[in-house]
Amino acid sequence: MTEPAYPFGDAFRERARAHLAAFDRQALAADGRRPAAVAIVLVADEAGRACFLLTRRAAGLRTHARQWALPGGRIDQGESVEGAALRELEEELGLAREAASVLGLLDDYPTRSGFVITPVVVWGGGDAELRPNPDEVAAVYRVPLADLDRPDVPRLLTIPESDRPVIQVPLLSTLVHAPTAAVVYQLREVVVHGRPTRVAHFEQPVWAW
Repeated sequence: MTEPAYPFGDAFRERARAHLAAFDRQALAADGRRPAAVAIVLVADEAGRACFLLTRRAAGLRTHARQWALPGGRIDQGESVEGAALRELEEELGLAREAASVLGLLDDYPTRSGFVITPVVVWGGGDAELRPNPDEVAAVYRVPLADLDRPDVPRLLTIPESDRPVIQVPLLSTLVHAPTAAVVYQLREVVVHGRPTRVAHFEQPVWAW
């Protein structure tokens, strides 16, 4: 049996934690936008590979229905970024994790829909049992981190509506767009490889504006 490119376990967790601790993350002022948090949850699959959780949003949601997403949502009054990410993770996927499971934060990402998203990297563990909330989540996938190392990640496009490159990440036989694409690309760069790559300048597709 071939050894996974990124085997899940204590060594990978500590490497991810060290990469995040060394990363000089960039925070953004809200400037009238609403603060939100997403959870980048590191888990194992049946082959023992290090993965992250990616969801497909439910069709009945009022906003961003059927889009690819990370568990998350707006930050409540008085709530920390980490607390919001862990709350949303439990509400959406039924996965309860303590504050000690947070490994660190990535750069804030400003969205065209009026949010500033803070990605929170969470150690989900090798025994993560998921119970997706059908009102919010149509499906949840364990995506091997090695899939982010493919030569076609990321794809950058130019559009006439913006002078910023649109980022796409091919995953699960489809294309994931920003903001999720920007966040998971930085996941690869910072958490996996320890490279201080920025992503806030990447554009979203026009239909997400």
